[in-house]
Amino acid sequence: MKIFAIVAIPLLLLSCSRIPEPIGYPHSTQEKMQAAHHWNVLARDMANSINNELIRSDFLDTAVFVKETCGSDGEPCPQQVTTVFDEGFRDLLITELVNFGIPTSASTNSESITINYKVQTVHHQSSRLRTLRPGLITALTTAVTVIRNAPAELLAISLAAGADYGNTTYTRTSNVEVIITASMVFRDKYLFRSSNIYYINGGDYHHYQQVRQKGKEIQLTGARSLSDTF
Repeated sequence: MKIFAIVAIPLLLLSCSRIPEPIGYPHSTQEKMQAAHHWNVLARDMANSINNELIRSDFLDTAVFVKETCGSDGEPCPQQVTTVFDEGFRDLLITELVNFGIPTSASTNSESITINYKVQTVHHQSSRLRTLRPGLITALTTAVTVIRNAPAELLAISLAAGADYGNTTYTRTSNVEVIITASMVFRDKYLFRSSNIYYINGGDYHHYQQVRQKGKEIQLTGARSLSDTF
């Protein structure tokens, strides 16, 4: 009985002190923006979503106004605080809206629909583990194994095809992400809202980071000696 108690007590303490085991999420993909062309792809997709919502809500003849925001939907970015992405994406989005035939206004008024968008940057400090796409190793191995006894030319073609497949599925990982949110607001009510998350290269962080307003420049003069004060 005593032996049972001696063994049971540590087991009971061990079972009570256990915490949930950390596991990773199922394999998923997330796009990485690495060029201004990718901004244009996003602008075209967003303009298409806005156009569909205008049709669905019967606002085809209502003008829209595009406004970049900082912090909240109702807070426009102060002058000289917008980022390279803010300015570039606004121009691209307006162009795509006009191409869709959507009446787009250069200024806002009480009867127009405001399209707000903002960017949030997320910088992860810790190292991050990247795994290969499921099935990639199997596909590459099969491409070589199946034609082991094939002629050299066919083997070379197979190896090249496998390399191409591996290259198209590989993208360098990044510790920096951006969250891009867009909203359609009419008379203080949301008509449409979408949020997209992308990886970006660490060296491109400044394209999305808001620049602090410069303070007033203070002219410094030379220090006065003690003898000058008496």
